[in-house]
Amino acid sequence: MLLLITLDYLADRYGLEQESPTIIPKIIVLHWTAITTFEKTFKAFNKPALPNWRPDIKSVSGLNVSSQFVVDRDGTIYSLMPETIMARHVIGLNYCAIGVENVGGTKETPLTKKQVNANIWLVKYLAKKYDIAYLIGHYEYTNFEGHELWLEKDAGYRTEKTDPGEDFLNAVKEGTKQLHLKSAPKKLVN
Repeated sequence: MLLLITLDYLADRYGLEQESPTIIPKIIVLHWTAITTFEKTFKAFNKPALPNWRPDIKSVSGLNVSSQFVVDRDGTIYSLMPETIMARHVIGLNYCAIGVENVGGTKETPLTKKQVNANIWLVKYLAKKYDIAYLIGHYEYTNFEGHELWLEKDAGYRTEKTDPGEDFLNAVKEGTKQLHLKSAPKKLVN
């Protein structure tokens, strides 16, 4: 089931007809879950079909949100799926993006220094393994509209994001600056 709805997502959203839902990673997108524990995060991502509590994006696809990695508040990194299989975590870029979700991000559960350090390690690991060009925060994804990597076909399908926060993203970028990863392009003005 997961394979079929992922392939449908690639075809419907991006016009990519593929035999397998593989990606060639070019971007790492950092997120926060706004969920308080790893266990609750895992439960939210574990089913292939989108749960009923996400009506805002269900009409677009029945594929559940997902991510290749989750970083717990203590810095433990969990791999949820292969790095080169598409996960639904960022509109317009899923076909070329590795997602890193960080547990927390609420006032009660702010992201931690241990998560910053784990993200730095993970970005370095992924950048050595793949030809990663960009490191962005989820809140920056719409800056790619009009960019050669942007493939979303539905001009009305956008969500407003603030994760993982500028301070967190900047701390990870500072810790990985020797990689010379690009930031999101400047927002194009119509």
